[in-house]
Amino acid sequence: ELMAGLRSRLRGLREQCTRLRSEGRECAERGRELEATLRDLCKPNEFERYLMFIGDLEKVVNLLLCLSSRLARVHNAMSRMGGSTDAEEKQSLSERHKLLSRQREDAKDLKENLDRRERVVSGILAKYLTEQQLQDYQHFVQVKTSLLIEQKDLEEQIKFFEEQLESLEQSIP
Repeated sequence: ELMAGLRSRLRGLREQCTRLRSEGRECAERGRELEATLRDLCKPNEFERYLMFIGDLEKVVNLLLCLSSRLARVHNAMSRMGGSTDAEEKQSLSERHKLLSRQREDAKDLKENLDRRERVVSGILAKYLTEQQLQDYQHFVQVKTSLLIEQKDLEEQIKFFEEQLESLEQSIP
């Protein structure tokens, strides 16, 4: 029954992934339309600034999510350590935790810098876009970010349930 429940949950999560991919394609299409509009309206250097911001947005958000996920796994491994865990493994996990924590702090700095750049880009776009177009741009950035976060979350949940199912399958003779 537990395995059937896990399989059912995995099916549901995979269906959510399919829906999310569809939303991602719609968002990408809106992004292409916005890009075409901005290419026609903005000066080349301003347009390039917009493109760099959008490209970096995805990279920085993915970096933050990846580091947070890895840090959580290391933290969980550290919390499962018992008295029987050898000193070398404890030391290794502690070092990985410190390294990932520093990397995540650096990524947070990158995100703060990206937020400042977003304000600059918004200021540039405000010169060319109507109020509605500017709101559409801001909505596009928010949706793009939330889709990246939701996708990563679903991937993590799927991985977790697949590992649980595999563990159960191996434990049954």
